[in-house]
Amino acid sequence: MTRAAPAGGHLDARALFYVSIAVLTWSSAYASIAYALAAFTPGELAFARLLLAAGLFQGYLRLRRIALPPLAAWPPMLALGVVGLAAYHLCLNVAEVRVPSGTAAILIALIPGATAAVSALWLRERLAARTVFGLALALCGVALVVFSSGQDLRFQPRALLVLVSVLAAAIYFTGQKSSTQRYGAEAVTAVTLVGGALGAAPFGLGIVHALSSAPAPRLAALLWLALGPTFFGYLTWNLAIHRASATQVSSFIYCSSPLAVLIGWLWLGERPGLLTLAGGALVIGGVILANVRRRRAPAAQAVAEEA
Repeated sequence: MTRAAPAGGHLDARALFYVSIAVLTWSSAYASIAYALAAFTPGELAFARLLLAAGLFQGYLRLRRIALPPLAAWPPMLALGVVGLAAYHLCLNVAEVRVPSGTAAILIALIPGATAAVSALWLRERLAARTVFGLALALCGVALVVFSSGQDLRFQPRALLVLVSVLAAAIYFTGQKSSTQRYGAEAVTAVTLVGGALGAAPFGLGIVHALSSAPAPRLAALLWLALGPTFFGYLTWNLAIHRASATQVSSFIYCSSPLAVLIGWLWLGERPGLLTLAGGALVIGGVILANVRRRRAPAAQAVAEEA
């Protein structure tokens, strides 16, 4: 049986650990996608990635002896997978063929704000003024990181597909909240991945030929996308959303851009400038502000304890 999330849906140490793993793996996804697209079409890459991850999840559930939700509960979760996984990855893959990485980074950074808006409308999550300000501050930090790191920023019509990915991600992050509370994050993620694979299947019909002809390094990139960003990424992300609000958890997506710069600094020796570091500081400060809990007044706290 899945343990209930903490009352109130606030970030705790375990939720913070989960979201850190998700952000770390997702930070590597964009470069891996660009590398793998040399051997696969956007549809083939999305289908293979989701299908492999769905298979990994089935093995994971059997190993953990976690039961899947009843079949009667599958349709909305499958639909959520089609929208939030298949549509997201198909649109992002197609966009990455032409859209500069800097433009994509700015647009993907809209996910936390979009998730907050969808959560407010769908789940009636109340957004404090400091949360809205923190999200806006972090977005400014992302823009500063991208601009100061010299990444190319040009508008392409396909950039609109990234906006579709943003909306799809916001719907997925918000829509699976109620299901995970009932059936558990792991089981729900497994079902949505099946829906994602089914939704991407018509676009990946040539995957067998592509797999047989792809060079080993491109295959390795595909396998990493399935294992890292998809399996571990979505597992830990949905475990975090099970414990906290979708708005709080999604705000950590802002950390992806500064993290990518940090990885480039440590691994490739790409030393960031002062503006880049300042942008990273804005991102971190905005995320902290969006997630900090306001202390209740002593009188109000006493009344709550007596109730």
